[in-house]
Amino acid sequence: MLPLKDLNPTRRIPVITYALIVINVLVFIWEQTIPLNELEGIFMRLSVVPTFAIQDPLSLDTFLDFIRSMFFHGGWAHLLGNMLYLWLFGDNLEDRMGVVLYLFLYFLGGLVASFAQIIVNPNSLVPMIGASGAIAGVLGGYLILFPGVRVRGIIPLGFFVRAAEWPAWAVLGLWFVIQLFNGVVALGVQTGATGGIAFFAHIGGFITGLVLTWIFMKLVPQPPVEDRQEVLYERAQRYRF
Repeated sequence: MLPLKDLNPTRRIPVITYALIVINVLVFIWEQTIPLNELEGIFMRLSVVPTFAIQDPLSLDTFLDFIRSMFFHGGWAHLLGNMLYLWLFGDNLEDRMGVVLYLFLYFLGGLVASFAQIIVNPNSLVPMIGASGAIAGVLGGYLILFPGVRVRGIIPLGFFVRAAEWPAWAVLGLWFVIQLFNGVVALGVQTGATGGIAFFAHIGGFITGLVLTWIFMKLVPQPPVEDRQEVLYERAQRYRF
């Protein structure tokens, strides 16, 4: 299912989530002003290239490569898909966790995601770009905090689409299973100079989000279940597909 809306109101404007989306979009627009051959060189110099990162994983330059990689994207579909998931699921995580913990989860998820892919394919010369790993961490956190929230979306059926409404645990759980299956299938497959989808980055980021959010729930007192349900659905009538 392609999710389009979650029935999960927030208490305040998700400033950080919106800021991350704006930065990603602005960086991508800047990418469009650069000739393709020059852009490939920029990705090689300023983003994570596994074979280079593994040679000096703890240097400041490598760390900056990890951060910059999270804001580069390889095309409109890549960008829009990532921003859709961040917009849908990031606002509630920011609302519950607060700015500092939310940013910590986002960037740590992105870092672990990159390392997970590097471990699987350390000799790759393909630049790793995209916010997918960081956003996977957001999805993992959302699954822990809001597993029962209803998510509305569409299911493509050939030339037709069908509207659907599933609980978050089904939407995000299925997403993770697909990443895991594709990652296992892709093990040992050489993608060549064209690169490919870094499935193990998605897996690493998602697991990071799960673990960090579980720790957060243990350390920070959570509202009673009844209060959470009331907050989630008191304004549900405002949400229409």
